[in-house]
Amino acid sequence: MTSCILLNPHVLFSLVESRIGRRDVVFLIDGSDSSRSGFPAMRDFVRRVVENLNVAEDRDRVAVIQFSSDAVVYIYLSSFSSKDTVISKIRTLRHKGGRSRNTETALQYVKDNVFSTISGSRHLEGVPQVLILLTGGPSSDSARQPASTLKDLGILSFSIGTDSVGLPNTAHNFVFPINDFGELPDILLDVLFTLKRTTRIAQPEETKKDVVFLFDGSDDIINEFPVIQDFILRAVEKLNVNENKDRISVVQYSKDAMVNFYFNTYASKNKVIHAIRGITLKGGRPLNTGAALQYVRDNVFTASSGSRHMEGVPQILILISGGKSSDSVELSAIALKRIGVVPVSIGLRNADYREMQSISNSPNETFSVRDMRNLQNIQTELLSALSRLVKARYPDPTIFISSGGKTLRSKVLQLKCSIIVCKRILNIVVKHAFEMY
Repeated sequence: MTSCILLNPHVLFSLVESRIGRRDVVFLIDGSDSSRSGFPAMRDFVRRVVENLNVAEDRDRVAVIQFSSDAVVYIYLSSFSSKDTVISKIRTLRHKGGRSRNTETALQYVKDNVFSTISGSRHLEGVPQVLILLTGGPSSDSARQPASTLKDLGILSFSIGTDSVGLPNTAHNFVFPINDFGELPDILLDVLFTLKRTTRIAQPEETKKDVVFLFDGSDDIINEFPVIQDFILRAVEKLNVNENKDRISVVQYSKDAMVNFYFNTYASKNKVIHAIRGITLKGGRPLNTGAALQYVRDNVFTASSGSRHMEGVPQILILISGGKSSDSVELSAIALKRIGVVPVSIGLRNADYREMQSISNSPNETFSVRDMRNLQNIQTELLSALSRLVKARYPDPTIFISSGGKTLRSKVLQLKCSIIVCKRILNIVVKHAFEMY
């Protein structure tokens, strides 16, 4: 006798939602004077989106900000941990008011103050970061740069509003143009569908990386060595060190380079931390950064040393230097990048900042610390840079979705998303079927 299990589609969707998916969702609402008449519709739209999210401290988190000439936070990502409390707070929102619609200022504020760990953002944990902007017209200031910056940081951006949202097409991942706020209910399902499917695609099931710490071990850094050692130790403590997740190697250099341990020397975080605590300064002069970069390329970022570059695992170099190199760094840095290594540079004290920039993957991955007491202060920025470099990118093209129908690209995206979700549904159903019998 063959048994057949019939599951309601809504139950299936809830099952998938309960097993996969965490998001940090930030709503940025136009509170300027010109949007006053549309504010109740925007508030109701936000409430209805939140009602369809799985709001909890360890699932979906929600923040709400209103802006005009400046931005005001009503709910941070860390403010409330229950859906009922968040919805109750949204119902009490009152229109902010203000003559200007400074979208640039608001986007920059959200980037600096809301999508941050201290405000409850889980970007360092790989949780998808989502911005939903509702606006009634063009910005009073230029919004291109901060919007593009948010997108470059991996924040999935939705723009909903009149006047084609009043923003450059390339600044956001998804654009929902409407004629007036009365059309918001018509696009609700489109927004929810796109939000839930794209964050599934964007969230990697498993992230792993190979990270080399290459630090200045010359005589000139002898007094600063304990601070550097502690910095590396704290950074490693925040990584998911495991043979099948993050692998760590530590190398120090002066005139030549010396490996303290390779990627495949230790397989557990405890052993790596113990090894870091036991490192002693190499010493020596001069400081040959170029030769050290070439050395790690040829001897550490290799399969025999435990590198997984042939498996497509991101290869990261964190360079910590306290002075200007005595040899040329240009060719060695290029050689590293050609094999797919992404360098991040930290310049201490007398380091040449331009030299550090020339080594780094980009200026965003270059840090300058003149006072050693401030070295620990860049830990969060460093980890954010690492997270940004290794995570799967969110869908890049801007997709216009009108209330009257989907564009072809939108339909293709939905088809891809549906295939992925169906596969996950099938896996879960099969698993539960076996558990039942």
